[in-house]
Amino acid sequence: MRRRDFLKLVPAAFIAGCSTAGIKLDAPYVSTPYPAVEEMLRLAQVGPQDVVYDLGCGDGRFIIAAAEKFGARGVGIDLDPMRLAEAREGASRAGVSQRVSFRQEDLFKTDLSSATVVTLFLFPELNERLAPRLKASLKRGSRIVAYEFGIPGWRPDQESQLNLDGHSHNMYLWRIQ
Repeated sequence: MRRRDFLKLVPAAFIAGCSTAGIKLDAPYVSTPYPAVEEMLRLAQVGPQDVVYDLGCGDGRFIIAAAEKFGARGVGIDLDPMRLAEAREGASRAGVSQRVSFRQEDLFKTDLSSATVVTLFLFPELNERLAPRLKASLKRGSRIVAYEFGIPGWRPDQESQLNLDGHSHNMYLWRIQ
């Protein structure tokens, strides 16, 4: 999906503000449909041995699903305290609080060394800024899976497409070599 097409789906208030409680956010919060979350985690072959990091985790649905449906552990990173509170509540409702954590941190500064899978739903320019950190921080065999937007300059190892409600949703997977 092209950025301008995506932006048509996002309410203008998010685009105009992109801030909460005085915190400047790098991207608007837009939730990923649950079928796409599950497809991305399947694409990345998430399992009980994995530690999934979601950069810009929002309500925590990737981390919660990774723990609940795939047996993984997870860490959600976001700047928005309201979204992090939602994520913690969701993890508690799902009964996975002991397997996940949510941290208010800058995704460009967070320590990714324990991640075996990283999930992204960020604009291409943010993915591009993250690329050097991902390459330097992640161990060989770690996977990166992105929703809608790829990492400029990186050719995905796999791509998947999911049709939901008449819209096509793109997913990209890279394996660190």
